[in-house]
Amino acid sequence: MKLRNKINLYTSVLFACLIILMNAALFFLFSKMMIDSELESARSETENLAQEIDESLGQIPQADLLRAYAPMDGVIQIVTQDLKSTAGSNSEEYRNLIDEQFYQSEQMQELVKDHQHYAFTSIPIILPDGEVANLQMAKSIQSSMDILQLFRIVLIIITLLTLVPVLISSRILSSLIMNPIINMIDTMKEIRESGQFKRLTLDGKSKDELHLMGDTFNHMITLLEANYEKQKQFVSNASHEFKTPLTVIESYASLLKRRGLQDHALFEESVEAIHSEAIRMREMTEQLLQLAKHHEQWNVESKDIKLKPFLQQTVKAFEQAYNRQISFICDDSSVVSSDEQKLKQLLFIFLDNARKYSDGNIILQCEKKDQETLIHIQDFGGGIAEKDLPRVFDRFYRVDEARTRQNGGTGLGLSLAKEIADVIGIKLELKSEKNEGTTVTLIFN
Repeated sequence: MKLRNKINLYTSVLFACLIILMNAALFFLFSKMMIDSELESARSETENLAQEIDESLGQIPQADLLRAYAPMDGVIQIVTQDLKSTAGSNSEEYRNLIDEQFYQSEQMQELVKDHQHYAFTSIPIILPDGEVANLQMAKSIQSSMDILQLFRIVLIIITLLTLVPVLISSRILSSLIMNPIINMIDTMKEIRESGQFKRLTLDGKSKDELHLMGDTFNHMITLLEANYEKQKQFVSNASHEFKTPLTVIESYASLLKRRGLQDHALFEESVEAIHSEAIRMREMTEQLLQLAKHHEQWNVESKDIKLKPFLQQTVKAFEQAYNRQISFICDDSSVVSSDEQKLKQLLFIFLDNARKYSDGNIILQCEKKDQETLIHIQDFGGGIAEKDLPRVFDRFYRVDEARTRQNGGTGLGLSLAKEIADVIGIKLELKSEKNEGTTVTLIFN
């Protein structure tokens, strides 16, 4: 069964049950109130008759007296303790309506005889001879029961008529609930058939769970599309960039097979070239895999970092690794919130670029300016032409004179730096002049 039909069925059954229970409770409550009212009226009438009959007992024969006070649609009788009774009625059909039974206390109940309903009451009285007896009366309440029967029919008709708008409203409700889901299913089918990513059109006014579900779906499609594009770009970039090192490795391997054993210099040159290209391929693979991650997969762990000792430690580690002197200037004792490992990786990328493309001094400086903390990394190498600056963060882009394969660059370092900076919320600024050097600035908000 489809979900739409389930919602329609369940809501209809639920509303039908609620309406039936409500009408049934209403009928039984009204029925009890009406019967109780009839019984109370009969008891009050019996008490009044007892007072009037008590004044005439002994003066008028009991049968004649009771017949005079008998109700038109019932019977009245006096029952003694030895179950002797005298009845009075205006019709023979009511004479044997009440069984001969003596009660020690007042009685008030409903009687049903031959599908007819009566209000029965019994109260104790004292006869002229001092004997205790019961004055009992049974009075028809069939008119009230007929009203109840009519009320029952009216409630049944109302219940049946109410089910029509219930069915219609449940259908409308199921449509309201299912339409966004059907739209989502149709969109998924279109994506499956066309292979193109599509999103749901959402009503900006609605903020219910269905809108949230649609918004979540659109966000999921955005993530899938971004990851798909990253994977497609990864495959395209990798296949393009791996051609050169693989060609170099294949060429030198072929050369080794032909002449490597006879020419020792050629052997060393080939091994060195293969080793160098293998290292570059490994570095490129690691950087490509990291760039293929979506921002939400980077697992950023931010914490407060005391900037000056952190930078001192980073500079010391870099100097020991590459045996290159760095001038460190920092009088700022700021504390920044960032991911320590990713910030260190970001600094290493820029320091490594400065090392590769300049032979002169490298300066790392930190300062506080207009409520912002800044880190400057400056080198005095060949610099970057102004026309190349907007593209230096593009993947595999190299500035001809300053970024060459011979220097070991893969063209991915600055792209990776930009990704890391975006993930940890750092703004990058790059300033460079040809033959003057380059300054990279990391800005913490």
